[in-house]
Amino acid sequence: MTEKVKRLIEVENDLFLVEIRIKPTNNIKVYIDGDQGVSVDKLVAYNRKFYRQLEEEALFPEGDFSLELSSPGLDEPLKLHRQYVKNVGRPVEVVQEDGRKVEGVLKAACETTIELEITKGKGKKAIVSLLTIPLPSIKTTKVQIRF
Repeated sequence: MTEKVKRLIEVENDLFLVEIRIKPTNNIKVYIDGDQGVSVDKLVAYNRKFYRQLEEEALFPEGDFSLELSSPGLDEPLKLHRQYVKNVGRPVEVVQEDGRKVEGVLKAACETTIELEITKGKGKKAIVSLLTIPLPSIKTTKVQIRF
């Protein structure tokens, strides 16, 4: 079912589809992001457009579905290369497949790896190093909010 819904969703070049989740209750959640973010106005317009398309395609019996469309929140892990690129320069927490957690500033995002700047210690005693992590070894990456 996810693939059928996915083929209906087309977004502008500066936006991209991050994920579609469909619950057994036919609640469809669509996450869209953009290289420069995505405005609420665009989300509303896409929601209306996709809702009409879903009704016309009659993928759900008797129109029994709900649609939620949003950008991924800061609590959602990064999933796509474009999201990593968009967040270069921000502090992140990476949980690797083996359970190790690493915090640092995302310095680069390539197709196969990311590079983190890790700072140990504070002030004049701070030691800064770069760590390259292969994408297949990453379980989750979340942007860290600092105040």
